[in-house]
Amino acid sequence: MKKIVLVLGLFICCNANVFSQNPFKAEVQEIQNRYTNLKKQGKTIVFTGSSSVRMWPSVSDLTPENTIINTGFGGSQARDLWRHKEALIIQFQPHQVFIYEGDNDLFAGVHPRKIKRTTKKIIRAIQKNNKQTQIVLIAAKPSISRWDLKTKYLQLNNLFKRLAAKKEQLIYADVWHPMLKEGALDKSLFVSDGLHMNQKGYAIWESVLKPLILK
Repeated sequence: MKKIVLVLGLFICCNANVFSQNPFKAEVQEIQNRYTNLKKQGKTIVFTGSSSVRMWPSVSDLTPENTIINTGFGGSQARDLWRHKEALIIQFQPHQVFIYEGDNDLFAGVHPRKIKRTTKKIIRAIQKNNKQTQIVLIAAKPSISRWDLKTKYLQLNNLFKRLAAKKEQLIYADVWHPMLKEGALDKSLFVSDGLHMNQKGYAIWESVLKPLILK
């Protein structure tokens, strides 16, 4: 009996450890299943990253003549996108990729420079697959619930901006400043949790990102 309990305990611990190392496995599989029979038209454009992308209800309407694939997965960090880059980006052979990561990383205490290093690895992997793929780094957005981390957010966004200035086919999209009103956070852009955006918030994102979409 003791042996059975011991084996069962080891099984549970091992599975819990696997889940903690790859908590997005099921969600990534669901995203892949969603696009199994995808019929493309025009250019293929991937929007990926954390919940601000996943929860964008009208992202596919940004460019009806092209194929927009939303592979956002809530709660993710840059390291998670790195882990799942093949499934969420590269397999679709995109002409353009919009990436939103760094928000949850900063909240979890990850240093901005470490986020930048991981992001550079993602960029290299995408452009190794196709050096013509254009990548848009979306700035980490301000929010009510994480406003106390403003300095870290600005540091990360500055690193992203400088990185984009040095590389071809890499663009920095500033959504931070348009979400402010006279230098202060516009609180009317968020739902009740103070983190995720409402329709007004996404309208600002659309105004910044839509002009960057490949024609």
